[in-house]
Amino acid sequence: MFRYITDVSKLSHYIIKNFCNNFGVAVDATLGNGYDTDFLSNNFNKVYSFDIQLCAIEAYKKKSKGNTTLINDSHENFNIYINDEIDCLMYNLGFMPGGNKKLTTRAKSTMLSLKCGLNKLRKGGLITIAAYKEHAEGKEEEILLIDFVKRLPKNKYAVMLHSFVNRDVNAPILIVIEKK
Repeated sequence: MFRYITDVSKLSHYIIKNFCNNFGVAVDATLGNGYDTDFLSNNFNKVYSFDIQLCAIEAYKKKSKGNTTLINDSHENFNIYINDEIDCLMYNLGFMPGGNKKLTTRAKSTMLSLKCGLNKLRKGGLITIAAYKEHAEGKEEEILLIDFVKRLPKNKYAVMLHSFVNRDVNAPILIVIEKK
């Protein structure tokens, strides 16, 4: 097994743990099976976790820690639930592993959420976006995301793209945004 070049979720955890400035408030935009929420709740004081699928929320309630707020709504409604400045925002786009593959994140809602997240992101904060493009909506998300992050002002944000070179063209990518 490779140590550094592993799956994009593990890489995002490593980056957040080692490069985030503050560990106050974090958001998991896509709860799914809860692995990112587990990571965030072990490292941040307060975590908000979104999912449109009630089954994901209900399953996670059994292991939820006191510092986690579960929100059964789309992450595009970010501003309704979160008034705090945030230190970290994680996306693991696509569909929930083991769930209904027809229920995927949507490019439009992801972009709305990302714009809200950038406005709430504290200086020194990080956003990680694990994007999976093996389905049509994922391909559209990737195109919109790459186009959007390329245009972020470089005096305010640094953006890095991690992608696999020797894998299938549909291999996932990881976008990392750091606010100056």
